[in-house]
This record gives sequence, structure tokens and C-alpha cells, in this order.
Amino acid sequence: MNGESEAEGATAVGIDSRVGWPVGGAIGGAVGAVAFGVLVWLIDPELLVTEIPAIYGLDSAGVVGWGVHLFHGIVLGIVFAFLVTSGPILGILRTDVETEALSEVGLTARVVAAGFVFGLAIWAILPLLVLPLWANLAGTAAEFPAGAPESLLGHLLFGTVLGIVFATTIDVSDRRPETPLEE
Repeated sequence: MNGESEAEGATAVGIDSRVGWPVGGAIGGAVGAVAFGVLVWLIDPELLVTEIPAIYGLDSAGVVGWGVHLFHGIVLGIVFAFLVTSGPILGILRTDVETEALSEVGLTARVVAAGFVFGLAIWAILPLLVLPLWANLAGTAAEFPAGAPESLLGHLLFGTVLGIVFATTIDVSDRRPETPLEE
């Protein structure tokens, strides 16, 4: 690291946070999961009560589904926070672009957009690919409308809310790491 100590190098990149990126990600994930959960509850409450606990072979019992859903949101929020504060993705988010419309979009809006994209990626990977495989291997009776428009909408809502909450917990003006697109 060019003579720097590891601690100095760790503070030279990333986004500073008022609460720490893992906490910001966990809070954003929890709030995003609640927003997604309310949407699911309004459309089909049985998904939260029965189907989500069934992923793990649990019986539906009161708030178990909500707890599992919230736990998923917190874990995914921490993953998002880690990704967004990592050097390569942060560099891309901070990269100046040559199109006038995009060059005027601030870092906060870019973090929110990253949350939207993260929600889309989560929808494409977890319920569409991983969940059916998991259900077959585990022999669970969980049946999710993963390809339904409501599922896509819920995951996009989750990602957007996660991005908004996370963007409000970070300090985007503290430093500017190298951009990964420069050579």
C-alpha cells in the first residue's frame, strides 16, 4: 500500500457514514423490507404468514413470516451497503459522465438509483433463480408468485427505499476515491 498502514488505507476510500455503513445498510434494509412487506400484505397476506416461513420449513405462527422477511431485508441491506461503499462501485457512482443530464445527478441520487438496480437484481436472482432451486432441494411446499408483477414491484420498492434510507445515513461529501474507469 505504498507505505501506508492498513488503517490509513481503509479510511482513504469508501463513503463516510454518520452511523457506519453496516448500520446504515441494516436500517435501510429493514425499512425497505417493511415497505415491501406492507405491499405484500395488501396484495396477499398469506405470502407473509405462510409462504415465507415455509421456505425454512417453519409453520406459520403469527409474526414469524414478518420476522424472516425483516431479517432478509437487513441482510440484503448490509450486502448493498458493502457493495456501494466498495472501491469499484463507489468509483463508478462518483465517475463524472459526459452526458449533460447524468452529469447533474448528484451522488445521493446515484445511490438511490443503485438501490433501485439492486432491487431489480435481487428480484432476478433470488425469487426467480434461487428460491425455486431451494424449494426443490429442501422439499418445502412454499409457492411464490416470483414472476408476478407484484413481486417485481415489491423488490423495486425495497431497493429504492433501501437506497433512499442508506443515502440519508452516509456523508457523500467527505472524499473522492480514484475512479475505476480511469487508466
